Amino acid sequence: MSEKTYTITDLAHEFKVTARAIRFYEDKGLLHPSRQGMMRVYTKRDRARLQLILRGKRLGFSLAEIREMIDLYDLGDGQLEQLRLTLKRSRERLSALEQQRRDIEAAVVELKHDIRTMEEFLKTRERDRQPVTLKEFVQSHSGSPAGALISAAE
Repeated sequence: MSEKTYTITDLAHEFKVTARAIRFYEDKGLLHPSRQGMMRVYTKRDRARLQLILRGKRLGFSLAEIREMIDLYDLGDGQLEQLRLTLKRSRERLSALEQQRRDIEAAVVELKHDIRTMEEFLKTRERDRQPVTLKEFVQSHSGSPAGALISAAE
């Protein structure tokens, strides 16, 4: 009984990627299909590698990191070294993502504050019809940021 094989079209449809993306991973040495004439033929191993590549990309790993992790599969140690490296890289990626989340949360808070300040300024200007500048407005309201908003207003 022969091993199940896949065409590039089969894999592209299954994983919702373009054939071009699959050829790109092949060009980078991450996939190694055989050929039947001009047609690429992918094995279950290639399919599994593509699945790992796409998962790694979705999690933010670089292609070099992904290659490093999946190439250790063939080391012959029962994938222990592969698991150790994948665990190490996963911990590093998680730490980076958690830092990004903290940075994003801080930026969201700052933007919400700036938006409220600008909305209040516009309402005050429209209501009072006074030629107060944004810088004067921000400085006259305690609790308003004196940093980015003022420099942007100058």
